[in-house]
Parts: sequence; structure tokens; C-alpha cells
Amino acid sequence: MSDRSGIFAGDDPFVLAREWMSEATEAELNDPNAMALSTVDPDGMPNARVVLLKDIEDGAFVFYTNYTSAKAGELDATGKAAFVIHWKSLRRQIRARGIITREDGEKADAYYASRSLKSRLGAWASDQSKPLENRETLERALEEVTARHGDDPARPPFWGGYRLTPLELEFWGDGEARLHDRFQWRRATVDAAWEITRLNP
Repeated sequence: MSDRSGIFAGDDPFVLAREWMSEATEAELNDPNAMALSTVDPDGMPNARVVLLKDIEDGAFVFYTNYTSAKAGELDATGKAAFVIHWKSLRRQIRARGIITREDGEKADAYYASRSLKSRLGAWASDQSKPLENRETLERALEEVTARHGDDPARPPFWGGYRLTPLELEFWGDGEARLHDRFQWRRATVDAAWEITRLNP
């Protein structure tokens, strides 16, 4: 589009998303990769929580979690999700909706290995989203897995990644007098060409 210039310029939305993330890494005080992930349960009731985006690939967004968690159950059941990343310091946001697949291979192994030892052991200790009697129970579980797995734990079979391949993306920039700039990228399938539309604020 003729007026898609400046921070919105470019023909590849994933390159654009990486550029915005790079700027946010310099500007945001905490967790520039934090995103609100939305799913729905079997009754169609929506759910949202903040997770950390760990990779922007050439065609998808990747994050990691416990496969026994509530979010994972909803992701696996529907195969769809949405997210929004908002950077208050930059006054920008990215929204996405798309198809979910698991990242359960070498990339998941590599990311797990890059985490701190405490985080790796914590993944073993936590039965994520399940009821917990008290904090002491969790701490005992951590002691047990530490004794069992030592200082080089393998990635748990119940922990890994998800890849969101978008069918729709929106790049939003705050505008004066609430006249925001919004550009929507849409495609019918993951192999189709993008259609880009400027939206009213």
C-alpha cells in the first residue's frame, strides 16, 4: 500500500515482527517478548494468559510450555490460538490468529538446554495448572527432581513448544488523537499470499 511506510514498511510480516521485537528489546524494561495468549476450552469459554514468545521464525511464532497444562490441552484440542503483544514504551502492538502445531523436536531440546538449571528442574517439578496443596509440596518436588536428575536434566517428555502459524496478523501503532495506524495481513491458508488492508482505528 502506498501509505504503508515508516515502521510499517516491508513485504514480509515476520521480518517486520522481528524488527519491532528488536526495538522493544531496547525499549521495554521487562519481558519485551511477553504476549497474551488466548485459547478456548471445550465449552467455547475463552482463556487468556501471558507467556513468553521465544522465536519468530520465517513463518511462525514459537513459545514453550508444559504439555499437561490447561493451555496445552486447549491448544491441542482446537489447533488454533490468538495472541497480542503490546509494547507500552513503543506504543505499538502485534495481534495474531492462526494454526497451532507442536514443536517437540531438536528446537525444543535446544531451547530447554539454554534455560537456567533452576528453570529446567522447575519444569520437572511442576504439574502445571493442577491443584497444589501448598508451597512446601512444590519445594519438596523440586528437591526430589534435583536429586533424581542432577545438574543436567533432559527435557521432560511433557514439556515442549508450540508454533503459531498465522492466518491473520495486525500491526498497530498509536496515533495522535486516537487516530491509530492499523494494517491487517490476512490469508485464507498458510500457503496463500497475504492480503494487506489498512483498518480504521
